[in-house]
Amino acid sequence: MTTLDKKVAVVYGGGGTVGGAIARAFAREGARVHVAGRTRDPLDRVVRDVTAGGGRAEAALVDAADEDAVRRHLDEVTGRAGRLDILVNAVGVPHVQGPPLAELDLDRFMAPIDGYLRTLFATVKAAAPHLAEQGSGVVLTMSTPGARLTGRGFLGNGVSSAAVEAFSRILAGELGPDGVRVVCIRPHAIPASVGASHVTGAFEEMAGRAGATTDEWLAGAARGTLLGRLPTPEDVAEYAAFAASDRARTMTGVIANLSAGCIVD
Repeated sequence: MTTLDKKVAVVYGGGGTVGGAIARAFAREGARVHVAGRTRDPLDRVVRDVTAGGGRAEAALVDAADEDAVRRHLDEVTGRAGRLDILVNAVGVPHVQGPPLAELDLDRFMAPIDGYLRTLFATVKAAAPHLAEQGSGVVLTMSTPGARLTGRGFLGNGVSSAAVEAFSRILAGELGPDGVRVVCIRPHAIPASVGASHVTGAFEEMAGRAGATTDEWLAGAARGTLLGRLPTPEDVAEYAAFAASDRARTMTGVIANLSAGCIVD
């Protein structure tokens, strides 16, 4: 038996580099996966990959910032599947990194804060009743090392990541009595996302301000970790599959540090 056998998982942002990798790992472990996002083609690619490997997956166009749309989607999923076991929010929000306070306007500062927290609130709010009703389940959220970094260029990103981590800890306390676990995953920069996600522009600006190409900047970031490398989407997905399984059934309210030692907790 695989570790997520017969589990029903919903991955918002499931067409993205990380969300897609998580969906594939869940399906490989036996879960029935529902991927949701705002763009059809990447969602369909994930479904094709999963089904080609013998797994089960479905895709839906859903704006994770739209509370009504998310609620309808989860009601439909649970109505057909009969349950919801795992909720993943891997939604990406375009934002800037690099500008110091003097160059940062309010709208660009607030964009990741409002974007990430809005989708997180909408997805968890809709999923919580389904999870509580069955007395079990797992919520996985995503953060970044920006939650703990200092220095220039991380204001919006860092504040939003810190807020996601705080949201996750507080949520774990609220949903714990219902048997629901909450784990926040904090990977470092993922080179495989460049060219395929919202981080491309953010990394390019950080690199440009350092007088480097994106590849050079990422190589420097890798050298700055204790392990001398950056995570892959598969690294994150493997941990997510573990955290969502019963092997981690006593784990909740934690921030899982997948930064390769960029941040030491």
